[in-house]
Amino acid sequence: MPLHLQVVTPQKLTVDRDVDEVTIPGEMGELGVLPGHSPLLTLLKIGILRYRVGSDWQEFAVNQGYAEVFADGVAVVTDTCETSSEIDLERALESKRRAEERLATMATIDADFRRAERSLHRAESRILLSKTSGKPQSH
Repeated sequence: MPLHLQVVTPQKLTVDRDVDEVTIPGEMGELGVLPGHSPLLTLLKIGILRYRVGSDWQEFAVNQGYAEVFADGVAVVTDTCETSSEIDLERALESKRRAEERLATMATIDADFRRAERSLHRAESRILLSKTSGKPQSH
């Protein structure tokens, strides 16, 4: 019995297919979902969402959002969802550099600290995905 995975962004339905397994970057840690999983709702953190069909893994850099797990499916709503081919590595590296510079000069109570921290995490996820895409991953 496969899981039906849907990943939705404000721009489009990015993924809409049956899969064998999904790994979600949940707010409290990485969450593996197989068919028959107990229902749950979790916040999504910036990171890498993966799904498997047979022995083939697909990976996406996702932004904040949420995921709802049903016994027979997973629905993910996120601000962005990018494949490695959609990521400009040089731009991500530059974004990471800028975010690190901003964070180094800010106090943690600064209103922009969280925004710079999210920028850093997005850049790191994009860089990780673009550097590891197509290489075997341990899951």
